[in-house]
Amino acid sequence: MSKTHQRILNLPELLEKKSFFLFGPRATGKSTLIRRQLQADSTVIIDLLGLRTYREFLAHPEGLEDFVLAHAKIEKPTVVIDEIQKIPELLNEVHRLIEARGWRFLLTGSSARSLKAKGVNLLAGRAWTAELFPLCHPEIGDLDLEKRLRFGTLPAVYNSNYPDEDLDAYVSTYLKEEILSEGLARNLVAFSDFLKVAGLSQSKVMNMNKLAKDLGISQPTVRSYYQILQDTFIGTMLPPLDLSKKRKAITHAKFFMFDMGVVHAMTETRSLDRNSTLYGDAFESYLISEVKAYVSYRRTKDQLYFWRTTSGDEVDLVVGKKAAFEFKATTRIQTSDVDGLRRLGEEQIIPFLAVVSQDKFETVNHGIRRMHWQTFLADLWADKLI
Repeated sequence: MSKTHQRILNLPELLEKKSFFLFGPRATGKSTLIRRQLQADSTVIIDLLGLRTYREFLAHPEGLEDFVLAHAKIEKPTVVIDEIQKIPELLNEVHRLIEARGWRFLLTGSSARSLKAKGVNLLAGRAWTAELFPLCHPEIGDLDLEKRLRFGTLPAVYNSNYPDEDLDAYVSTYLKEEILSEGLARNLVAFSDFLKVAGLSQSKVMNMNKLAKDLGISQPTVRSYYQILQDTFIGTMLPPLDLSKKRKAITHAKFFMFDMGVVHAMTETRSLDRNSTLYGDAFESYLISEVKAYVSYRRTKDQLYFWRTTSGDEVDLVVGKKAAFEFKATTRIQTSDVDGLRRLGEEQIIPFLAVVSQDKFETVNHGIRRMHWQTFLADLWADKLI
């Protein structure tokens, strides 16, 4: 099955302002986006996944300027270096050429680990950072929630006739190419076990001690594994909001994977029971990922949190000091479903409160808005909520 999705991220618009790092997990469509949006006549593309190109620049990173001059068709081309983390030393030349020639660079990557290790990830402010996510709501032509929750929204998977096969291949390929070949984890078997446990515990408050004991590895190793997932954009930490005045907040973060289809492949989940906790977790995780993509694409700079008190009051997502959302997969909202929002409202720190569900009855009660998930996503991407 083949389908073209109109992506929200606009590369020419970004590059008019600055050079950019474009990060994102494998298979989110970075290369496809570049081919579709950047004009071939004004762009020089250097693909470091090509063995010959990789060897050439690894041996002589100082040859970047001559290479671009030999291939450019205009005086000031846009230079794309794909998978820049393969040769971080090129960034010294990129830095120089931004200053000396005024060229704009788009530096893509699926891992920031090598860049962070060398402390060159921001080019001293001469390049900004953008991220490409799996398909988000406005980029998908249908309203098939079950498909999104079960298989995720990676472009190649969402359009596939065999999504389970493609997800299994993605996870095994990711392990082989990103983890093993990059040497990010010394023990691939232990890391594979960790991925399954991390997938099963994603969206839950983290307990490093328990995870380490369950896996039979040290707590520092567990922490390093979580850092690998963050550095390769496979997952992200959601910190707790600690602004409560009346109630004491917990201090442990949650961890969310970037795509529910990948989570299900990691955990060998083959079906989602509509009434299961797993289904509810998938619903929550998917909608949080939509907000994360929205904040990134709109460049609002809002920080994302969750709120949970030591007494058990909880709200799934807080966006800066602007809005808070509780996500319930139910088709009928009960009074108890908004208890966390109501108690957060009593703190008087977040002006907009909403519970998002599959209940089609929408209303506002006591300052809390009840929204169907389709309304929530439509209003979110229409810039009406944040």
